[in-house]
Amino acid sequence: MQDSYLTISKTSEGFYKEKGSKFIGLAMPAKTEEQVKEQLEEIKKTYYDARHHCYAYILGADSTQYRANDDGEPNHSAGDPILGQIRSRELTNTLVVVVRYFGGTKLGVSGLINAYKTAASDALDQSNVVEKLITQPVRFVFPYEEMNEVMKLVSDFELEIISQDFQMECELKAEVIVSKAEELTSKCQLLHDLGRNIQFNI
Repeated sequence: MQDSYLTISKTSEGFYKEKGSKFIGLAMPAKTEEQVKEQLEEIKKTYYDARHHCYAYILGADSTQYRANDDGEPNHSAGDPILGQIRSRELTNTLVVVVRYFGGTKLGVSGLINAYKTAASDALDQSNVVEKLITQPVRFVFPYEEMNEVMKLVSDFELEIISQDFQMECELKAEVIVSKAEELTSKCQLLHDLGRNIQFNI
């Protein structure tokens, strides 16, 4: 099972010029289709006078959600080359938009493919690629005297604590790396069978 994925940490910009046409590449992180929509609207407002706003994105830790859009350019001449650049770098949760200002001379399909590919590539070359761990939430509820046992689980399974509330009854929320989730579940079940008073939800 894959434990991590590659994405970009912030917006970066690329540029390509051909026969008077200008292509501005914008690469940015996006986790949901809703975010993609918001960012596209923002870009269309900023570059309102551009002829085309072509884009592609890949979402999800397993890269299963993706889309390419030619925005009025000939079929597969813009969105697909952009998508190809995201794929070739094995990135996900990434949106790349290439804004085109038409320069008066047609470039032909092969010229367009090259232009969109190059602008997207330049934007991604300027970006900061980061590796993110794939985690899932876990929740423990336990009496105070079980604190040491729970903290040992946190340490042994390298859990990232999100929130904790230590009263008479304690609650701790954390994130576990997906590949360790099954083992953690087994360990908690074992502790439960041994009579430890630790409730566990994953």
